[in-house]
Amino acid sequence: MKASVGRLPMASFHSLAQRCHGGKMTRFVVSQRLSSSTPSRFSTNLNDISESTVRVPASRNRNEKGTKSSRPIFVAATRQHIGKTTTCLALMSGLKKRFPHSIGYIKPVGQQHVPVHSDLMGTEIRVDKDVTLIREHFELQHIDYQHMSPVLIPAGYTKDYIDGKISSDEQVNAIMDSVRAISEVSEVILCEGTGHCAVGSIVGASNGKVASLIGADMVLVANGGLGSCYDELELNRVLCEQNGVNVAGVIINKVRTDKYEQTKSYMSRALGKLGIPLLGCVPDRPYLGHPALQDLERLFNTPMISGCEHRLRHYTVKEISLVTTSLTRFLANLREKPSRTLYLCHATREDIVLGHLLEYQRRKRAGDDSFEAALVICGEQGKFEVSKELMDMIDGHGNDVPILVSPHTTHQTMEMIHNFTPKLNVHDKSRVHAATEHYEKYIDYDLLLSRTGNSLSSCRSE
Repeated sequence: MKASVGRLPMASFHSLAQRCHGGKMTRFVVSQRLSSSTPSRFSTNLNDISESTVRVPASRNRNEKGTKSSRPIFVAATRQHIGKTTTCLALMSGLKKRFPHSIGYIKPVGQQHVPVHSDLMGTEIRVDKDVTLIREHFELQHIDYQHMSPVLIPAGYTKDYIDGKISSDEQVNAIMDSVRAISEVSEVILCEGTGHCAVGSIVGASNGKVASLIGADMVLVANGGLGSCYDELELNRVLCEQNGVNVAGVIINKVRTDKYEQTKSYMSRALGKLGIPLLGCVPDRPYLGHPALQDLERLFNTPMISGCEHRLRHYTVKEISLVTTSLTRFLANLREKPSRTLYLCHATREDIVLGHLLEYQRRKRAGDDSFEAALVICGEQGKFEVSKELMDMIDGHGNDVPILVSPHTTHQTMEMIHNFTPKLNVHDKSRVHAATEHYEKYIDYDLLLSRTGNSLSSCRSE
């Protein structure tokens, strides 16, 4: 099949792809199904979108399954670490139950990327990490990876854009081709933004502009509260208004359980004055923010040295214990504190490491399998490191006890863990399932569909 990349020649496309990822093959994902003569139902230039732009809703086109693709739903947050991807998981789950034949997903502009195999291109490409989570969790086999992450912003991209090495037209073509390709095989499309509505502005591809480009309605996600929550929503609402994007509704998450009814009532009324409905109000569930050991591996950029089979075990930040006491007191804590406690000790405290190993062995011999404590050994790289002799001792215990190393001081390690926001990933299936199930029941899908012109009858009618 001949590849078409709009106004971007294939030779330039490969050059651009390699330049933006240190010579490796990352890229703008571009549609290989569509000819350049395919009629556009979208805006043509990101820079042409202004406050005076009149947004025309995307038309409904017949797709190859005989259904009608409808207006995209764009999801953006009010700031970072809000829970946007978790909200998208719940939205995808609810929408898939209502549109079981085909639901589409795209993250138009991404940053953190991972390698995947594109069946359509027959090679390895890179896509935003959230794309792999959504595609694999919901088994979206009708959409190739090539179309799900059209624009990536790796290191150096912003400077290349400002230097004129990357044009706005190139980004527009990549996004338009991808959305068209997904529209052909999907009844409804969920678009996940990157951060708040202004993210991407420096390269002319903010969430607000992209939503306007593809004719999408916006759903804003914010954290619980009243004053600060509303203020953040207002900033993002104004950006949407400036780009001619309709805000279909708001979803507020991580709401304190003791403030749930108050938050729901007052925010519904406050938003109602703007003509914007509250689509969902989700109470907080702390477990979703608890890091797993594999999250700490990524945080410290070091693999576990023992107990790798427990990488998906989660630990609450409140149950982190820095060991500064004697071995006797530490052993007492192991028996008195909750079994699933995360302990931190300095690399020079070999007695603590050995005590941790021996307590595990003692319980194992007694037939007690309740030992779930994990140990993080801290020490500045090149100054305080785990000795070879201690590593031999750890290896001799059968690789059963969860232990990992942090190449930082104990204080830095504690601070990093407390400030860390774990992200959902495709391997942590229990947390992904728990997050989806928890959020889904608090979202009004019928109201969402009516606000975005995606009623079930209109999408399925002939």
